[in-house]
Amino acid sequence: MDALADSPLGWLCVGITALFGVTVFCTAKSCPVGKENVLVWSLLPALLGLLCVAMLGTGEGLVVFCASCLVSSMYLSSTVLLPVSDKAVLITGSDTGIGHALAKYLDSLGFVVFAGVLNKDGPGAKELRQTCSRRLSLLQLDVTNAKQVKEAFLKVSERVQNTGLWGVVNNAGVLGFPADGELLPMNTYRMCMEVNFFGAVEVSKTFLSLLRKSKGRLVNMSSMAGGIPLPKYAAYGASKAALAMFSGVMRQELSKWGIKVAAIHPSGFRTGIQGTSDMWDKQEKELMENLPADTRQAYGDDYLLGLKTYLVRMPMYCDANLSPVLNAVLHALLAKRPHGLYTPGKGAYMPLCIFCCFPLWFYDFFISKVLRSQPVPRALRTSEEESKNL
Repeated sequence: MDALADSPLGWLCVGITALFGVTVFCTAKSCPVGKENVLVWSLLPALLGLLCVAMLGTGEGLVVFCASCLVSSMYLSSTVLLPVSDKAVLITGSDTGIGHALAKYLDSLGFVVFAGVLNKDGPGAKELRQTCSRRLSLLQLDVTNAKQVKEAFLKVSERVQNTGLWGVVNNAGVLGFPADGELLPMNTYRMCMEVNFFGAVEVSKTFLSLLRKSKGRLVNMSSMAGGIPLPKYAAYGASKAALAMFSGVMRQELSKWGIKVAAIHPSGFRTGIQGTSDMWDKQEKELMENLPADTRQAYGDDYLLGLKTYLVRMPMYCDANLSPVLNAVLHALLAKRPHGLYTPGKGAYMPLCIFCCFPLWFYDFFISKVLRSQPVPRALRTSEEESKNL
């Protein structure tokens, strides 16, 4: 260690450490959130490099040290966020769930938030009025209503004028009734596509002229079900997959205008998207009434009526902490180099990796094991399983 300290290479290590430390400090200082994470996770590789210098010797250790600093610098560059400075952002679906939490979060950071709500007099809108600053504006915005989308555009344009709109977050979405694709009525497919896909496309196309002025961000809230096939999500997953593909194409096409596009694929979070018991009863009734007799016979009434329990249990398996999603959206809005895809949530990335990197039969096997406790249609049951359902 004494020889290293007296050598030119030792002083070089000290110089690199000092330069890297200043870089870390300046980066953390400029970040509106997550300063502790930047400091901790960025300094660890540098400390590892210094340890390697001591253990491996001057030459080899210095190479490892410089490599660790390079890796850390690459990580740091992805964490650098632009200043908020009254940037204006439109969020659709702000009545409840992620959109509601995001409107509060961005408002608390100093954004000028335009919160689009389905019901301007509803409880979600009232809470935003009471808890947020005067910067936040509520907009009556049903994304499937072209007139309301145009009216929202005119109000936002009047407010931002020549500055432009920095961000659009297409968050509004519906789940529908989770059931086998064969069982879902066509109305469910159409509803999911109208809200989750066509609504987002309508909003994006309408507000792109304002994003072009600011060279801002378009953020689309897709879903893990939009990146990988999941049983009982045929309608919802197809609409979110369409939105994910739209995001990818827009990312490529809008880059020449300086607009950056990101898709968020959250895993299971407790957002209230599953609806209420009254809504479930209505959807269940519609499903039962539209089934052909032979299909109803093959699945069995106990299987069909049991589908609703999936909605009842859904919150038990979902994370109530929305912070990973909120932080992903913030990064997409403010990072100098945002990711094209974000997968916030526990286990969100693993099924996607298995789907993309392994044969399909292996992915299907993996999903079947994860969902092995699912009920079996009447026509496929063994005598033992049939007796359990009696």
